[in-house]
Amino acid sequence: MKKITKAVKEISPFRFLMLTLAGAVNAFGITLFLMPVKLYDSGISGTSMLLAQVTPEVLSLSVFLIFLNIPLFLYGMKKQGSSFTLSAIYTVVVYSVMSWLITDVLPIDVSIASPLAGTDLLLCALFGGVISGIGSGLAIRFGGAMDGIEVMAIIFAKRLGLSVGSFVMVYNVILYILCGVVIHSWILPLYSIVTYGAALKTVDYIVDGLQREKAAMIITARPDDIKNELMAQFSCGMTLIKAVGGYSGEDRMVLYFVVNRFQVMKMKDIVQKIDPLAYITLTEVADIFSVNQDKT
Repeated sequence: MKKITKAVKEISPFRFLMLTLAGAVNAFGITLFLMPVKLYDSGISGTSMLLAQVTPEVLSLSVFLIFLNIPLFLYGMKKQGSSFTLSAIYTVVVYSVMSWLITDVLPIDVSIASPLAGTDLLLCALFGGVISGIGSGLAIRFGGAMDGIEVMAIIFAKRLGLSVGSFVMVYNVILYILCGVVIHSWILPLYSIVTYGAALKTVDYIVDGLQREKAAMIITARPDDIKNELMAQFSCGMTLIKAVGGYSGEDRMVLYFVVNRFQVMKMKDIVQKIDPLAYITLTEVADIFSVNQDKT
């Protein structure tokens, strides 16, 4: 009980608000675009949609979402912590309640076709995937989760010799195969893969940002000239790393420099103009943090 109380105190009102929004947005995408045309989400959400189709009407999507997700989150509490578990359970409950409101309470007909995209499977797959991806991405960004399968992936993937991403992908492939076998058609499972792809990419954008920075490592024999010119042009600092050439054995200086995607070409032109033999590598940077330590 103390752990739960402490976890509740750790979650700010703004974070609760964003988790509420995440659950509502996810429910909107699933119930208005995917469920009416019987497309499937991924993970436990997709499993719940399949089970809701093949079981009595009283066992709705909302019931399966709570019944399947919450035990998984509780099982992973030791690994993920109380704050995450509480946030994830809360988000799933919001998702479940909003799904019930849309399908059973609000005057919206989602029994035959999407109210917004009709029976166009491609539109439903794309918009359902993007909107549910926004919900899932918001949940992850604000310390929660929308699907218990990712928690299981964190716990069991390493034991099975898989990465977390591979574990989730294998689960979803099996899920879509089962969907095809159960409904005796592969059209809807194949379109569901489009949904999964759209949702996955959207989650990346929401969690990591639309404009990822680029980290440049510049190996050059003229580090001072390049450093001074880049710092003057971009009005920012950089890190200098001492290195030794593996082939020549000569001392070299590596400049570590972070730019946005619009600055990459200008940075390349500056470096090549000063040192045509400079070697540049670029890698994506998802997040940049500046940690200030109080030394008082």
